[in-house]
Amino acid sequence: MNTVTPSELIQWQKEKIALLLVDVRTHQERSNFHIGGIHLPFEELLNHLQILNTVHPIIFYCEKGIRSALAIQRLEMRGLTNLYNLTGGIRAMKTELATEH
Repeated sequence: MNTVTPSELIQWQKEKIALLLVDVRTHQERSNFHIGGIHLPFEELLNHLQILNTVHPIIFYCEKGIRSALAIQRLEMRGLTNLYNLTGGIRAMKTELATEH
């Protein structure tokens, strides 16, 4: 499974690399904090495969990186590629953003 660290993701965004961020957390979790992208809760993910039809890297994130890893496994079984898991999830991203400022 491809992974991207929070610092790598921040660098990709600074370099304006075309990518798609996908938050697979619940509505409540997303309303508390998110880093952008589209919201496709884990349970609904397979109903929206057409949205994920892109040549750009797709970075999945959740709270700790577990649900997003499971989401990627499900999607890879359906032939999708260019999928990345945000290492450590939103928790690691919050830490990285805090140290960057």
